[in-house]
Amino acid sequence: MSKIAVLMTDMFEDVEYTDPAKAFKEDGHELSVISTDKKELKGKQGEATVQVDQLINQVDPDDYDALFIPGGFSPDILRADERIVEFAKKMVYRQKPVFAICHGPQILITADVLKGRNITGFKSIQMDLKLAGANVFDEPVVVCGGTLVTSRQPDDIPVFIEESKKLLKQGVTSNV
Repeated sequence: MSKIAVLMTDMFEDVEYTDPAKAFKEDGHELSVISTDKKELKGKQGEATVQVDQLINQVDPDDYDALFIPGGFSPDILRADERIVEFAKKMVYRQKPVFAICHGPQILITADVLKGRNITGFKSIQMDLKLAGANVFDEPVVVCGGTLVTSRQPDDIPVFIEESKKLLKQGVTSNV
């Protein structure tokens, strides 16, 4: 199955990590939480605590099959770190599946990889997405080019998971 890199730090939106992570793991995918320096991350709702598996300076995008970016304040904090942005940029350029929910696309804005891409995100970042050159849709889930799945908010998690799992299944099938 796929090995999924998860970029996050403190103040991630709890359910935007926990629900997709649970679904991915149930399907046999391996998740590796990657951050800048913390060993234990706390969700902004105080419901989830997540252990960091790798620090950003220890990882190579070539070692992962997909990228998952949960929302909350975490993406805004992480996009200030060039190493995080470069990791995300390489995943996109290598056409690996990228799953970003809510504020997750903020890292992709900073990576400057959204020109001409179809995308959605939380209402407060939709203008930022447009200014980054993306085609923005206010829909529960947007899939672009068979490699990018985005959603707006926690209410969209079920369709976000469904579309993300479809891409992961296609990737597994094409690698067989």
